[in-house]
Amino acid sequence: MSGAVSETKRGWRLTGLEALLGLTAVVVIGQRWLVDSFTSPALQTGATIFVSIFVQALPFLVLGVLLSAAIAAFVPPTLLARALPRNRSAAVPVAGACGILLPGCECASVPVAGSLMARGVAPAAALTFLLSAPAINPIVLVSTFVAFPGQPQMVLARLVASFATAVIMGWLWLRFGRPEWLRMPSRTHLQGSTSWHTFRLTATHDFVHAGGFLVIGALAAAVFNVAMPPQWIDAMSANPLLAILAMATLAVLLSICSEADAFVASSFTSFSLTARLAFLVVGPMVDLKLISMQTGVFGRAFAVRFAPTTFVVAVVLSILVGGWLLT
Repeated sequence: MSGAVSETKRGWRLTGLEALLGLTAVVVIGQRWLVDSFTSPALQTGATIFVSIFVQALPFLVLGVLLSAAIAAFVPPTLLARALPRNRSAAVPVAGACGILLPGCECASVPVAGSLMARGVAPAAALTFLLSAPAINPIVLVSTFVAFPGQPQMVLARLVASFATAVIMGWLWLRFGRPEWLRMPSRTHLQGSTSWHTFRLTATHDFVHAGGFLVIGALAAAVFNVAMPPQWIDAMSANPLLAILAMATLAVLLSICSEADAFVASSFTSFSLTARLAFLVVGPMVDLKLISMQTGVFGRAFAVRFAPTTFVVAVVLSILVGGWLLT
């Protein structure tokens, strides 16, 4: 009885999920008004970039959250253990190949990878899946084919370079990764009384947690977009190596969803195909919003090691695959 009275006195309280949903509604519905409220062209550009990144990534974040919740609630742990080879080295490329099954972007892959680890999948295999899923899924490959008409070699180059980067990073983590660098996601507090209760608890937790870091990453990308002078990009395109590094760095800063990045890359006609390949390989694996989300899910010690190493491996493989398939 006293518990019921206590609940009545406390009344309604705003939860994190409701706050995030309210913010999302305001951003989506009031997008034009929010942009027009800024008089400075730089602020208008930054606001437009922030809104576009957030709105573009949100559906895929929801997809990843729902898939993560479904895995936690309905997939038996023994099934996940049987799906991958017992040999951890062999499990890495198999997990990378499984990435082609998830039609989502990097926002979706982070909560899914966290759920896989929490369900007992080896971190090296889960991290390989995290990198490969947003880079080699069918939607991304089809969009690349459409964005580069008459150049099907770009699709093959993206597939080969992205898959190789994901597998090599998995093997590197298997060889050099340390348990203390990775904060394993704990799901014991998300176990409900029924499977559907567990699904609701997990989906709510992941959406609020990952959504907050998505906002942080989108804000950072908007700031860098406004602060970067366009003439710098034009000057770098003349030098082949600088062009590759510039496009790879630009992919990190722009934080474009992998389903749309091919159309952006194809617009940089002054850059070589290899430089644009680096943009396509690096972007789905290392960008500002992804780094912030990885920090929130796996910890800062993981992100500061994993993201820079992935960047280097992705750039090197883009150069090698580009020299093989695009010249």
